[in-house]
Amino acid sequence: MTDKVVLITGAKGGLGSFITRRFLETGATVVGASRSISQQDFPGPNFTALAVDFTKAVAVNDAVQSVISRFGRLDVLVHLLGGFRGGESVAETDYATWEQMRDLNVTSGFYVLRAAVPHLRKSGKGRIVALGSLTAVEPHPQLGAYITFKAALAMLVRTVALENRDAGLTAMSSCRAP
Repeated sequence: MTDKVVLITGAKGGLGSFITRRFLETGATVVGASRSISQQDFPGPNFTALAVDFTKAVAVNDAVQSVISRFGRLDVLVHLLGGFRGGESVAETDYATWEQMRDLNVTSGFYVLRAAVPHLRKSGKGRIVALGSLTAVEPHPQLGAYITFKAALAMLVRTVALENRDAGLTAMSSCRAP
C-alpha cells in the first residue's frame, strides 16, 4: 500500500480510528476525513486531516478535489461515515430523524462517490469499500429509517460497481445476507 492514496470518510471515531491506523500501518498515504479531525489525531508523515461535512455536496467536491490537487490521484475510498438511530416504529419516526438518517447514511455516500469515482477510474484499479449493515438485507423492527438508508447505500455501491467494472474499479458494501 506504500504507493496508494486512500481517502477515509468518518476517519475519527471507534471504527474509523482503527481502520485509519491500519491503513497507516501499511504505509499508505491516508487522508482522514471527518467533521471534526486534526493532524494530531493521527500524527505521522503519511496522514493528512481533512475536516468535511459530508452532507454538503460542495464541501465534498472540494474535499475530493483537494486530495487530487495535493497527491495527484486517488486509489482507494473507504466510506465509513454514517449514523444510527432507532427505537421508534416507522409511524413514530419523526421527520428530523428520517432526514438525519438519510443524510448520514446515503446522501453522504452519494456525494463522495459522485466526486471520487472519476478519479478512482483513472487509476485503472480503484477500490471502494463502504460500511454497510446486516440490517440492509435483514430488517428489524424499530429501525425503519436506519434500515432504509443503509439498504439504499448498499444498492448505490453495487450500482457503482456495475457501472465502473470496465475501468477496473471495484466497489463493495460490507453488508451480507445471513
